Amino acid sequence: MRAVVARRYGSPEVLTVEDVPVPVPGPCQVQVRVRAAAVNPADLRTLSGVLRELTPLTFPHVPGSDFAGTVTAVGPDVTRFAVGDEVFGVGLPRATAAMAAMLSTPPSLTTGAMAEYAVFEADTPALARRPVALVPEHAAGLPIPGLTALAVLREGGFEAGERVLVSGAAGGVGGALVPLLAAAGVHVIATALPEDDDHVRGLGAAELVDYRTLDTATETLRRHPDGVDAVVNLALPEPELGRVVKPGGRLLNVAFPSPDPADFARADLTVRTVYGTARPGDLDLLAARAVAGGLPDTTGRRYPLEEAPRAYSDLVHTHVRGKLVVLVDPR
Repeated sequence: MRAVVARRYGSPEVLTVEDVPVPVPGPCQVQVRVRAAAVNPADLRTLSGVLRELTPLTFPHVPGSDFAGTVTAVGPDVTRFAVGDEVFGVGLPRATAAMAAMLSTPPSLTTGAMAEYAVFEADTPALARRPVALVPEHAAGLPIPGLTALAVLREGGFEAGERVLVSGAAGGVGGALVPLLAAAGVHVIATALPEDDDHVRGLGAAELVDYRTLDTATETLRRHPDGVDAVVNLALPEPELGRVVKPGGRLLNVAFPSPDPADFARADLTVRTVYGTARPGDLDLLAARAVAGGLPDTTGRRYPLEEAPRAYSDLVHTHVRGKLVVLVDPR
């Protein structure tokens, strides 16, 4: 089969597309013919080697976590799925089992979704059936952004009428978080570039701050002198944003690396780093919202499998709106 392969740690430039053996499912595992796979920053963070002491990779390594595809084989003791089932979800590299335990119980592991075939654990809540009305490329872009957005909503306890600044709203997680916040009646102030204005407002943002030409904190306080109820940081960690939060408010961070709460010189500010988690039924909820139109397809660019290394390079070197999706099997 054809797959994206890295044979050493490095940048996207170490990725190639090669012929590799088709993975075979073991007990409680399913083999999936991948239809579409999304490009995620976490794929490159793992590949870079920055986490190698915690999660050492085994080479050759096939990246790719978020996917949609068709079950083509099941291993022993699999009762949840059958051959022919359309599925979607997220799996992390087998070398990252400790981190995968933070995503779901049991952990969701994979041989790598950037391939014509991949093996996934069958019993994890991070896999679900894909509704017919949810097209594969849309489904492939939902899991990590959607599960992260749900975790932010649960941690933030947002209420209708609150004002929330979302930094990095035009990216993948923003594409899920902004609509969910707007649906909850939250007044969303989004940071984005002017060329992303229509996109972000279409997601449900009430205001936009151009972070390239304006200081985000200063501009937000100019518009809202009393401050905002919360900040959700989806971009580079910015302790400066803490000053726009009202007394007793909260700052939720999704970006890597996590900020140190000590960086914020305010005892009345709650600072939390939020990780996406998959609870039973979460993917079904996201799929239902997507089918109903509440989570629009934010696919920004599409690539064939042979151009997947370029997709990873584009993620690093170009401005990205929404999700970059590789159409592994575009039939």
